[in-house]
Amino acid sequence: MNLENLLMALPWWLPPLLALGLGLMALAPLGEQVLRRGVVFIDLAVAQAAAAAALWWIWWQDHPGAWSVRGAALVGALVAVGWVQHLARRHPAQREALIGLVYVLGAGLSVLGASQDPHGREHLSELLAADVLWADWPQVGLMASLVMLGYAWQSVMARWQQAAPWGDWAFYVWFAVVASLAVGVLGLWLVFAALIVPAWLGLQGWGLLQRSATIMLACGVGLAVSGTMDWPSGACVIVSLATLGLAASFVRSPVNKLHR
Repeated sequence: MNLENLLMALPWWLPPLLALGLGLMALAPLGEQVLRRGVVFIDLAVAQAAAAAALWWIWWQDHPGAWSVRGAALVGALVAVGWVQHLARRHPAQREALIGLVYVLGAGLSVLGASQDPHGREHLSELLAADVLWADWPQVGLMASLVMLGYAWQSVMARWQQAAPWGDWAFYVWFAVVASLAVGVLGLWLVFAALIVPAWLGLQGWGLLQRSATIMLACGVGLAVSGTMDWPSGACVIVSLATLGLAASFVRSPVNKLHR
């Protein structure tokens, strides 16, 4: 039995569950950094910029390849992080408000880009809340690559954490890479939830094993509801994760630092 036949013999729900799990593993460390740095809007701003660049590229190139679209999204994300880095350093007191404007700008450009293409609304909907239930094995491989590269990124951060501005740039550049690639698989809103919910549970004092098991259970519930009710899978998982995060605020009091 070759590899293709072996993969086809596996349960249909395994790729979306793996894509979600690996996506969470890639995004969770970045979420901790986002909360530590106090730049919560950065994930929305960068992911929205990636989506806007992808939409305009799709219109300009007329049916471009998947990796071509991912490259355009990465360029958009890198432009956004450069802008965010500048705003965070030049206007630290107002950085969240200004980063929010970067997000709004990206959102407006996304709508305009979608309006240029007859299928633009569909592309925009997919980038905001991807249908995770149809994630395939190549997308699982992409998420797994981000997880493995994330270990290298953490080594760079550990080495450069005292060497500003290099430590900041290492964080922002890697964030742009992960956000731009993850948006195409998970969608912008799910990327935001995957960044914030694990880090928030850590702030609430949840241990790593407890966090991982509960989050994967929430993802499984979202996928199960989607498959049973024939509802959009991305939206179902987003609702499930967001509900978990909000419910956790009633379970334990916040602590002063993240628990690993």
